[in-house]
Amino acid sequence: MTLYCATTNPGKLREFNLGASRFGHRVLPLPRPVSPCPETGSTFEQNAIQKALHYGPHAPDWLFADDSGLEVEALGGGPGVFSARYAGTGASDRDNNRLLLERLRGVQNRAARFVCAIALVDGTTLLQTFRETADGEITETLRGDEGFGYDPLFLYRPLGQTFAEIPADQKMQVSHRGKAIARMFRYLAAR
Repeated sequence: MTLYCATTNPGKLREFNLGASRFGHRVLPLPRPVSPCPETGSTFEQNAIQKALHYGPHAPDWLFADDSGLEVEALGGGPGVFSARYAGTGASDRDNNRLLLERLRGVQNRAARFVCAIALVDGTTLLQTFRETADGEITETLRGDEGFGYDPLFLYRPLGQTFAEIPADQKMQVSHRGKAIARMFRYLAAR
């Protein structure tokens, strides 16, 4: 089965394909550019649904969209749905990581979790949503060269490594994104 994914983020697309391959499927980007979908929701689920319904009619088959990000306890759940644009619109991963470290300077409670919400659509019909999390804590320095986004700062305690230090196939078994896409493919297998 081939599914379409509404993302222009190469890191996400790579991870989604890695997760899909475990189930014998593949994930493709939309075949042609579509005007961007504004993300105005206050939750990851709302944004994922918004994006899926916006891009769904432009896909030749079923499509899914995700909204994912980092929630830091000491920041009241921030950056949350603003994770990708934490340091401003067009901010780089480096900018976002730098701002996060600045805001946590001297803070003892560094508990955090990654959240991924996926919305699956058939055209303009919402079929299902899937939400998963991964718990960890924020390190004081960047560690590792794998992954993207906040991965170099997110320490996954059971393995004692950041998501940027864990090999991609192992990360997909424990990450928010890996668990969410696995739930989606189990749902599809049961239909």
